[in-house]
Formats: sequence, C-alpha cells, structure tokens
Amino acid sequence: MYHDNSIKTENGARVLVDKTKTGKERPWRMKKISNVNYYELLHILEFKKASRVAECGQVLEFAVDEYDNKRLVRAWFCKSRLCAMCNWRRTMKHSYQSMKVVEEVMRRKPNVRWLFLTLTTRNSVDGENLDKSLRSMTAGFNRLMKYKKVSKNLIGFMRATEVTVNQEDGTYNQHMHVLLCVGNTYFKNSENYISQKEWTSLWKRAMQLSYTPVVHIQAIKPKNKHKSDIRSAIDETAKYPVKDSDYLTDDQERNLEIVKDLEEGLYRKRLVSYGGLLKQIHKELNLDDAEDGDLIQVNDDDEIGEKAYSIIAYWHWQKQNYYIKN
Repeated sequence: MYHDNSIKTENGARVLVDKTKTGKERPWRMKKISNVNYYELLHILEFKKASRVAECGQVLEFAVDEYDNKRLVRAWFCKSRLCAMCNWRRTMKHSYQSMKVVEEVMRRKPNVRWLFLTLTTRNSVDGENLDKSLRSMTAGFNRLMKYKKVSKNLIGFMRATEVTVNQEDGTYNQHMHVLLCVGNTYFKNSENYISQKEWTSLWKRAMQLSYTPVVHIQAIKPKNKHKSDIRSAIDETAKYPVKDSDYLTDDQERNLEIVKDLEEGLYRKRLVSYGGLLKQIHKELNLDDAEDGDLIQVNDDDEIGEKAYSIIAYWHWQKQNYYIKN
C-alpha cells in the first residue's frame, strides 16, 4: 500500500507536501518558519551569520518516484546551533546513526549491559558563564570516564549535551545525557558496581565542585514489548541541544537576550561525541559527523523506488510556505 504524497494547490500555485511512508507529513514549513524567526533575531543583534541562516533550506530539490514518494537530493543548510531546520535534520541523523552503532555493538557483544547517565551542574546566568560551564563539563566528563572504577567496566559511550532555559529566572541549565555500554561484570559485586551515590561523588570530584550536583543513573534494557528502553535513551541523547521554543516566545526583548547568550555559550562546542567501542564502530560503519556532516540524507526513511523525475520547492517569504517551481 502506498501513501498519496501529492502536491496541494493554493490559489493555483502548487504547495509542497512531503510525507513519510507511514503517511506523516514532514514539517518543512514549520521548521522554516522557526528558522526565519531565528534569522530575524540574529539580524537585530547584527550577527554576521544572519544572512547565511536566512538562506538555510530556501530551495529544496526532491527525487520523486511513481508513487509520489519523495527523497531530498539537494539543499543547503546553515548548520547553525540554534537553527530549528538544521536541528531537526541533525536529530534524525543522530538517532539513525546511534541505533546503527548500538545494533552493531549488540551483534558483536550480546552480553553487554547499558546504562543511562544524566550529569548536571548549577545553572549558568549568562552566555559567558554558559561558555565556561560547558567547557568545564566536557573536561570533567573526560576525567570521569578515566576514573578506575568507571573505566575498568566501560566498553564505550555516546554523549550529548543539552541546554534548557529556565523561563522563571532566565538561567540556563546545561546537562549531559550519556548512554554507557558496560561489561556484564558491572552488576556482579560492589567492586564493579557504581551506585547513584558513588556516581554523584565521582562527578563532583571530576568537576571539582564545592556543592553536590544532581546526577541520575539507571540500567536500561535493550528490548521490551513496546518502545525499547535503549531506543528511548537514544531519542533522549538525540534531542535538540536547544529547543527553539526556549527562545521564540512572545517576549522579543527576552528572546534577543537568550539568543545572544546561547550563541556565545555554544560557540565552537562539541555537543555530541562517541567513545570506546561505539566510536570505533561509528568510524567502521563509515558514518559521517552527526553535527557538522551532511544533512540531506539523514536516515533510510526516505528510500524511494525508481526515480521518475525531480521537483524543486522554493520558500516564499511573503506567503510563508514552500511552492513548487513550474
């Protein structure tokens, strides 16, 4: 059974409709509108990259098969950290790549165990503070992974950094989501097992903190009868590093302040990383960089049949939609 991905007409003009094979419409228009709103904030703040962000996803070329299924074949993306369009594409790509890596790990080492670790520090008050906090968290995480009790059972990891905005006090909560792959000896005895209290103590030590940070650790199962725990963990690590709803509110003055802080805090930061066997497999599978690599082909959801023809969709700034070139 094939789904009708036909093109809607609007006052005689053809509007882009792009659906997955399950019939879900891909949110091109919604993401581009968020991208435009982000561009306008950058323009007001006089960021040089504003014009580059405005051009993101302006022209989309699709290959279309005989059943009207579409696959993106050409586009240009700005790859800015706060761009909703690029973050949508990155999230799909990171999720797809991570699942491929995890499946290969389980094929090679079926007896490994999986943990989901969340690491936090106190909220940052501005962009400069956020920049320093993210730098120190990366250094602290690297120290944490090298501690003997952690490293002796560690097979590999996947780490993602997320920043959320506290709308009540305007601070920024930076935290890391980490999928840990450990040997099955991890749960055997106290010499190998690390309790929640111990993880907290180790993170405090790695970060050289004077306070006790919030740390959460849980064991996860690769499969259950619904959505697998490991799939849920991957989805958590593949989330947007920053939600556009955090800086696209009704308060423009506050939006400008948040964008300025986030641009400073996230500048040249590595937000996704792999380690150990997971990093090795990522390389062996010839997967490109999930953050800075290709954002056109992000998964295998848009595989299509024999290419029959191509269409080009242009973003119309006044009508706020994608229209097909005749």
